[in-house]
Amino acid sequence: MLLSLRARLLAALALLAGCQPNSPATTGAATAADAAPADTIIAPSPADGITAAGLAGHIKVLAADEFQGRKPFTPGEEKTTAYLAAEFKKLGLKPGPDGSYFQAVPLVEITGTPSPTLQITGQGQPLRFNYRTDFVAFTEQEKPRVALTNSPLVFAGYGVVAPEYGWDDYAGLDVKGKTVVVLINDPGNAGPDTTRFQGRAMTYYGRWGYKYEEAARHGAAGVLIVHDTKPASYPWSVVQSSYSGAKLRPQTADHGASKCAVEGWVTLDAAKKLFTAAGQDYQKLYTAANQPGFRGVPLGLNGSVSVTNKLRSRTSKNVVGVLPGASRPDEYLIYSAHWDHLGIGAPINGDSIHNGAVDNASGVAGVLAIAKGFAEAKQKPARSIVFLAVTGEEQGLLGSAYYAAHPLFPLPKTVANINIDGLGTFGPMRDLTITGYGQSDLDDYARAEAQTQGRYVQPDQHAEQGHFYRSDHFSFAKVGVPALYAKGEFDSRARGKAFAETQFKDYEAQRYHQPADEYNPRWDLRGAEQDARLLFHIGQKIAGETTFPQWKAGSEFRAVRERSLTKK
Repeated sequence: MLLSLRARLLAALALLAGCQPNSPATTGAATAADAAPADTIIAPSPADGITAAGLAGHIKVLAADEFQGRKPFTPGEEKTTAYLAAEFKKLGLKPGPDGSYFQAVPLVEITGTPSPTLQITGQGQPLRFNYRTDFVAFTEQEKPRVALTNSPLVFAGYGVVAPEYGWDDYAGLDVKGKTVVVLINDPGNAGPDTTRFQGRAMTYYGRWGYKYEEAARHGAAGVLIVHDTKPASYPWSVVQSSYSGAKLRPQTADHGASKCAVEGWVTLDAAKKLFTAAGQDYQKLYTAANQPGFRGVPLGLNGSVSVTNKLRSRTSKNVVGVLPGASRPDEYLIYSAHWDHLGIGAPINGDSIHNGAVDNASGVAGVLAIAKGFAEAKQKPARSIVFLAVTGEEQGLLGSAYYAAHPLFPLPKTVANINIDGLGTFGPMRDLTITGYGQSDLDDYARAEAQTQGRYVQPDQHAEQGHFYRSDHFSFAKVGVPALYAKGEFDSRARGKAFAETQFKDYEAQRYHQPADEYNPRWDLRGAEQDARLLFHIGQKIAGETTFPQWKAGSEFRAVRERSLTKK
């Protein structure tokens, strides 16, 4: 692919400065990174309206205490959505097709109060696990109270049924009306066999949402996931904060009746005690569960727990602004970011507001910065650009899933989605990490643009954590729209890879989904600016073309896209 004039100028400047321009590979397997370039100078920021200061301004507002952690159905939602609509209007963006900057998203809020203990009986001395310390429990059923009473416990391995991998943890196992206990992640994650599932890279089968759905499909009354920090990719404190208090669910015709009565998690320590009480060795069963042909094991124990609910059906909001295309306004490129976070929770170190500065005030700031870039550009895009700030991501991608099911603009005419979730805060980066690398042609757009910034492209360095399934691009991918989720993450230009990895791990352990995720005026947002500009230029390229980016051969999303395009 030929480099743009801007890329050639940057390369020449790099040579004048005594640096070698990068020469990453133009193609690569989904598990291989481009060659890291020699360091290059950072060109002055162009006057495109995208600045670190502008990003900081939006983050500071959205992550302020008065926005109360931006949880849907709270005053924080009203402040946030009003702010975003005002900013879209200020930029001259048009509202959605119904004349509103808002898309109504009907949800039900379930505030569940579990019983103080999960009681285990059946063999010897009964066990009592304490709420929050040892377990969390909740329900998606819209009932005043749900309960498991002496529900037989069954270990179902990873709780996975994957015909394409020849795997069925429920084979020959009767779990109707019972409670299944399952492991987090998937069978490919734990061992050295890289041919099992996708090796260390988590598949959708490893996600907690899938495990709850699969247990329900087999008629289970309850399902408990064993939390283990490494394969889960987050500590127990994240489970505590994410699954306590009010939870939002989509409004469904059956009011959640198709779901298990009780869903939840238990700590690894609690699980080991449970298996010991059942006369089983946890480690042996864990090892067995990772082998093909594993069959589930009734534990000979019964579990009892209840959840008392307060129900509230309300409507949340996605926020949408549109820059109509100059010549092909009926074709659409969507930039997305979720505006919501966790709201107010139990105090941690005296702070109860989950401000969500990185997650995801930074992503929303990125969308606003890119919108400003498009609005101020002299040449307007041929295709329409849709800027979409979605609700309920932290509750299970609810806003983007609703949009995908009820699109404001036809999906066959939606050429791509570019999603932003968590921009960097420690300066310019040499890498561009693509989550879901190898899935679509959008990798090639990203690689070409990364070259102009003296950067290289690589796959997600922690694919075992399943990030591809944890943000809103996944909702678009599931309905066939090629989606890009890319940012600088693992190679600091100034301090290198080890420093970036330390920053990544520190954020995951100390700030992710915790009140400590606050705006810090000492952040270096030049890397965030760099990423926003890169995604802006990718959008300009796509918006000026007549072709559609495609899924790569072998992508699980290719077939649904092909079916969609035949309906154009």
